[in-house]
Amino acid sequence: MGSADSKLNFRKAVIQLTTKTQPVEATDDAFWDQFWADTATSVQDVFALVPAAEIRAVREESPSNLATLCYKAVEKLVQGAESGCHSEKERQVVLNCSRLLTRVLPYIFEDPDWRGFFWSTVPGAGRGGQGEEDDETARPLAESLLLAIADLLFCPDFTVQSHRRNNVDSAEDVRSLDSCEYIWEAGVGFAHSPQPNSIHDMNRMELLKLLLTCFSEAMYLPPSPESGSTNPWVQFFCSTENRHALPLFTSLLNTVCAYDPVGYGIPYNHLLFSDYREPLVEEAAQVLIVTLDHDSATSTTCTVDGTTTGTAMDDAEPPGPENLFVNYLSRIHREEDFQFILKGIARLLSNPLLQTYLPNSTKKIQFHQELLVLFWKLCDFNKKFLFFVLKSSDVLDILVPILYFLNDARADQSRVGLMHIGVFILLLLSGERNFGVRLNKPYSVRVPMDIPVFTGTHADLLIVVFHKIVTSGHQRLQPLFDCLLTIVVNVSPYLKSLSMVTANKLLHLLEAFSTTWFLFSASQNHHLVFFLLEVFNNIIQYQFDGNSNLVYAIIRKRGVFHQLANLPTDPPSIHKALQRRRKTPEPLSRAGSQEGASMEGSRPAAPAEPGTLKTSLVATPGIDKLTEKSQVSEDGTLRSLEPESQSSSAEGSPSEGILSWKSKLPLQTIMRLLQVLVPQVEKICIDKGLTDESEILRFLQHGTLVGLLPVPHPILIRKYQANSGTAVWFRTYMWGVIYLRNVDPPIWYDTDVKLFEIQRV
Repeated sequence: MGSADSKLNFRKAVIQLTTKTQPVEATDDAFWDQFWADTATSVQDVFALVPAAEIRAVREESPSNLATLCYKAVEKLVQGAESGCHSEKERQVVLNCSRLLTRVLPYIFEDPDWRGFFWSTVPGAGRGGQGEEDDETARPLAESLLLAIADLLFCPDFTVQSHRRNNVDSAEDVRSLDSCEYIWEAGVGFAHSPQPNSIHDMNRMELLKLLLTCFSEAMYLPPSPESGSTNPWVQFFCSTENRHALPLFTSLLNTVCAYDPVGYGIPYNHLLFSDYREPLVEEAAQVLIVTLDHDSATSTTCTVDGTTTGTAMDDAEPPGPENLFVNYLSRIHREEDFQFILKGIARLLSNPLLQTYLPNSTKKIQFHQELLVLFWKLCDFNKKFLFFVLKSSDVLDILVPILYFLNDARADQSRVGLMHIGVFILLLLSGERNFGVRLNKPYSVRVPMDIPVFTGTHADLLIVVFHKIVTSGHQRLQPLFDCLLTIVVNVSPYLKSLSMVTANKLLHLLEAFSTTWFLFSASQNHHLVFFLLEVFNNIIQYQFDGNSNLVYAIIRKRGVFHQLANLPTDPPSIHKALQRRRKTPEPLSRAGSQEGASMEGSRPAAPAEPGTLKTSLVATPGIDKLTEKSQVSEDGTLRSLEPESQSSSAEGSPSEGILSWKSKLPLQTIMRLLQVLVPQVEKICIDKGLTDESEILRFLQHGTLVGLLPVPHPILIRKYQANSGTAVWFRTYMWGVIYLRNVDPPIWYDTDVKLFEIQRV
């Protein structure tokens, strides 16, 4: 039958369904088969031929027909899974039912009265639909659907390569098939890479799309710490009820991490071949991060250092969370598996950066946000992976793309979520000493970025990008300033040598944050000054020798420190400072920051195009909730500190609060440094009539402050700690990304989602 005819028949069936006021019997196969039996409709056709208004009309006016449509479609999938889909016709039925359910499910979820429908048992629709079982043994529709999808994802000649060479009679029995032998891609726990097959890829993708749609019920519940902990669809799919949980987890992870968008290393290859892998990889990444949506703050996964050989999963671990996907992820432990995952994620994250060398030479992937969520989950659930990442300078292959994205998105309101996840990952990494040590590696890769040119290390790159975000990002990034500076504080004791460009940037930030109107205009603003002073103190006390550039910059800008020491605390002066603010439109002036030319080949960070869609995000917890303070002792071990009372941020009239924190400003070390070095530097200038910086820098390089500074303070690290606030933030961010990225077909578009709002820039 021609596709025009089949579309017409399908459309007729839809119209009949919406106009019939009488319930259609479930046994009326002639009617129901019109929806899937002899049609060849693409998923795009299904979306066009089944308009939203009509789905809602059936839901309101003939609910029993919608119910029958759903359970007949599920029944067809169950039959397909049981028979093994050997004929082309059976496969077509499975795909058609899958597309139809993908279309209809969001409209079931948006109506609270329907939400329980898939979790109820349909009388007479037990296994095989014979109606012989009593209702106790009948599974809820949702469970039958999920198990059928899982079976179909390992269906020989449909979604995986058949292992049988001979005729059809000995077709593999789906029930006895060991799906671990049919994992989709080599990688973790599987060495064999099957032949690429674009038809299998497309079939897998369609089934994963349906799976993702099943999981998306979460989008129709408002954000709250309670609502998110268990998504019943994910909970069942990732439980021991699903016999394919392990091979499917491995298939998804390996498919993502093995993907090479460059196409066998040949530039411009993607222009010659259509890539069926990419849509599958995107879908796999999205399904994977949703199955891993598990609140780590509430779970009790402990880690024990026992490793077993021969298996990819660490069996010596105590039993982890009920969610098997989280459990498997937390138990990966072999070095070669970590290497495979890290290299894969780094390769994909770096892909957009490659574009800048040979424009259009490689396919530009769009799923970097899903990859960042996946990387976050790996580090959060598997501490051995986190330590592996930090063990070598490979971590820099993750850092550079993140800094690239942060810098590129800083002016774009629609990418606030991307800014947050990038900063959260760096905050998590910065809690580990090794991260600070790794940053000392010289930065030679020249990715064109809209930042000043500098010669230095990865630490310089990080600080220069952070400075750019603070001084030329948009207003909605201000809540991130605490996080950005906390990261710099965490790494500062390990930074051996900052460039002059970076030293000037840090002092420019101090200047901007310590203006009286900025300090007095919000009760929390003084925290930023405290963080910067802590950075300077750490470097002076622990890395003085290599940091003559910073010491020189501090000497040049010594006025800022004197001004801080003499902050006015009387109400009239404070009032005057706040009045002055009204005249200053720009919150942080760029004056005095000596921008310098941007890197060659870079484009300025652009704001969002007007009309760009974005999803709202919940507020993130404050830095005191996001992190936990630890003190580094002599032998390098960490000791947790009691959270101190928040008296330093006293609300109320500004002068009461200012008096309490002004006395706590940690200025002693810097004042002592100035007291010792300024007269010496001035003497050199007078003696030699110097205007030349190099001579002074040479003097500072060989100078020493041993015995002249106060006793070094203990190093404080603020480590990220999981909490319910961030769990809710990640859930809304992740689903917002998935909502916006699925536009063809637009699965959730114009449905009544509750987890976030859809806004236009």
